[in-house]
Amino acid sequence: MGVIGHIPEREAPRPRSASIWDVARVAGVSQQTVSRVINGKDRVSESTRAKVLQVIDELDFRPNRLAQALAGGPIRSVTVLTSDTALYGAAATLRGMEQAARAAGFSVGISVLERSLDAAEAAVRLNRSGQAVMVIAFDEAGVRTLGALPPEIPMTATIERPPDDHADAAWQVWLDDRAAAAHATRYLLSLGHSTVHYVAIPSSTSPTAQRTLGWRETLTDAGRPVPEPLQGGWSPRSGYLAARSLLADPTVTAILCGNDDLALGVMRAAREAGRRIPGDLSVVGFDDSPQSAYLNPSLTTVRLDFEGLGRACFGLLRRRLDPDGPAAVPVWSEPELIVRESSGPRPPAR
Repeated sequence: MGVIGHIPEREAPRPRSASIWDVARVAGVSQQTVSRVINGKDRVSESTRAKVLQVIDELDFRPNRLAQALAGGPIRSVTVLTSDTALYGAAATLRGMEQAARAAGFSVGISVLERSLDAAEAAVRLNRSGQAVMVIAFDEAGVRTLGALPPEIPMTATIERPPDDHADAAWQVWLDDRAAAAHATRYLLSLGHSTVHYVAIPSSTSPTAQRTLGWRETLTDAGRPVPEPLQGGWSPRSGYLAARSLLADPTVTAILCGNDDLALGVMRAAREAGRRIPGDLSVVGFDDSPQSAYLNPSLTTVRLDFEGLGRACFGLLRRRLDPDGPAAVPVWSEPELIVRESSGPRPPAR
């Protein structure tokens, strides 16, 4: 009896990659408009540009770099240096960088900086011909690396807002943390709180972080007591530990936190101390991370456009690589206070 051999199943056809025509169809624009967005041309409205970039991301569209090279265009790549891809601000900034770079036909690599890594060693790794760099310098490791990169490497960076006397900022972008912290502090004072306590994140650019300066200057200008800020880290645990001693004082009625993770820890400590939010205590965070709207109570926070900042950082890099190319650099939104349930009027004195 013959043996019937196994007849292999026919492989399913691979899904077709999205094309520039697919992007144009879904976005409801012409192929020429998509091409202008990909190539960074400035004859596109910001709303249309944002829509096209969103569709490019949704369809995972990748410009054909081989075709561009055969047509005489260089194949370009960029490496993003960051010490932490888990923190919300860094992750959202990275997402904006990658989105803009991919849309312009650049390949993107990510190099995570170990906090103990010598910055000069990191620079040596990148000292290769044709290599461009973007640095997310929101912390000490990023700032150290930024200062060690040799000048021949084309580079741009996102940083914490620098001090007013900072002059070397031609290829750096930042959000106005100081003004945002000032706005949040004024908001809490407007609710009747006699002062505002602050749980701070570490600073990367100066002994005192810009968010801390904005909070302190607002209290001073209003003639209110300026409590000593509590130095936290970046995590909910550090906010929780910082707040436990603070909440033993019943006169503390308002706390501003350097980020939403710190606020999460503060809110946990408040519940353990029997403090109702916002009945006994108002809490305001920073960043508007995705979970802040779904906490109980939902968190009042400062919304920062990290993705827009990342896109702008890449726009600056592209201008640096090609000074005669597209002049437009994407803009980012100003910080915005998002009022939710965790803030309210000062409670009556007990």
